[in-house]
Amino acid sequence: MLVSAKDMLNKARDGKYAVGQFNINNLEWTKAVLLTAQENNSPVILGVSEGAGKYMCGYKTIVGMVNGMLEELNITVPVALHLDHGSFDGAKACINAGFSSIMFDGSHYPIEENIAKTTALVNACDVLGISLEAEVGSIGGEEDGVVGTGECADPDECKMVADLGVTMLAAGIGNIHGKYPENWAGLSFDTLAAIKDKVGDMPLVLHGGTGISGEMIQKAISLGVAKINVNTECQLTFQEATRKYIEEGKDREGKGFDPRKLLAPGFEAIKATVKEKMELFGSINKA
Repeated sequence: MLVSAKDMLNKARDGKYAVGQFNINNLEWTKAVLLTAQENNSPVILGVSEGAGKYMCGYKTIVGMVNGMLEELNITVPVALHLDHGSFDGAKACINAGFSSIMFDGSHYPIEENIAKTTALVNACDVLGISLEAEVGSIGGEEDGVVGTGECADPDECKMVADLGVTMLAAGIGNIHGKYPENWAGLSFDTLAAIKDKVGDMPLVLHGGTGISGEMIQKAISLGVAKINVNTECQLTFQEATRKYIEEGKDREGKGFDPRKLLAPGFEAIKATVKEKMELFGSINKA
């Protein structure tokens, strides 16, 4: 059964670890994340971008697939199904489809509009018991066509949004989606500390978890980060494992590749990546 992310994030905040959000893109991806979470007794959040939602035939299809896997694979650890960087309309669609958690990314709006749209979703999510993530200060890189330069959030604006009653807050602190450039300045821990001081016990979210050093991860967790998003690293490991399998010519048998065998190396690569991140975030045996 899908659950809200609220309880798992509050426990992570209090226990000084972070729950991993791993974005999913197909059946193999989803199965790999769920099995790894179960094997390591870790709570987990399945992230779905709007682009991935369209690719996988819509949000209702995804809800059906995930619910089916929870039952057939006997998954007992807490699992939240979360819309990642959702628009206002996308958030409403995921609520109607049965997601247990949503993110509304209003960071590209003026703060007044961000607050107005977030408030409307807070009211709906409260009634339905769905967790809600909001964002202030855009994250660098590109996510489904929304491009951010990685600016740092205004701590006062973070407090304004946190006070609306959202479950968790994503705040830009110099983090970037995708690969980090060699000249990246690193996370602004001064900004993170100032945000933490303003929002109190609100669980904070770190986007762009690929490529951030373990030392920075641990410091971010110590300053209130309770959820860390990973997407690019899973994409890269899946891609590399599949490429090697094809180049080595395995399973050709004169008829082309068996798709189930073709995707198996990528499946195993994602499992290994997810386990590595769970160990880094400290979420193993925290279900």
